Amino acid sequence: MLDQEHFESKKRKAKKMMLWFGMISITMTFAGLTSAFIVSSSRPDWLDSFSMPTWFLVSTFSIVFSSIFFQLAKVNLEKYFRVSLSDNSNNYLFRKNVNIYLSFTGLMAIVFVISQFLGFGEIISLGYYFTGPESSVTTSYIYILVSLHLLHLFAGIIVLSVVIIRFNNQKYERNKLGFDLALIFWHFLGALWIYLFLFIKYFS
Repeated sequence: MLDQEHFESKKRKAKKMMLWFGMISITMTFAGLTSAFIVSSSRPDWLDSFSMPTWFLVSTFSIVFSSIFFQLAKVNLEKYFRVSLSDNSNNYLFRKNVNIYLSFTGLMAIVFVISQFLGFGEIISLGYYFTGPESSVTTSYIYILVSLHLLHLFAGIIVLSVVIIRFNNQKYERNKLGFDLALIFWHFLGALWIYLFLFIKYFS
């Protein structure tokens, strides 16, 4: 019994370390790109009058709300576990709330993705493309930063989908580590986007 508990403890620590290693690696990647962004801003062909697309602000609000909903899902998950042990009649309510908040999290993620592409559309409407004669160094960097974050968010949406499926299959009854790790990763993606938004807004 003790050996099993020791094994499970080591397994949990290993999974947490893998997540933190992944997030640190992602952070270092974006730190390198934003550093290159600052260095390149001294170039003579850098756009000094570029303004942040309005839809990127919508993206910011949507990802903030998605993190709030995910956190509320965690709060109700904790309540669900507590009432499950006491066989309380509120069990169904908390379970329903978890699904509602997870669904809202997914909905806000979809709004985020749509608003990102609409933001790209705003940049294109100004006459700036990713590559080619109608591109610029400034917008090319912005395309790279935003697209790379969007790629990681797609991974987050897959993780969120797995969380919803596993919760409804009662996979977190004994071990909710997967839920907790997904929540941490989601908050990380939200914080990363806020950083990128503010960085692009004030350094472009």
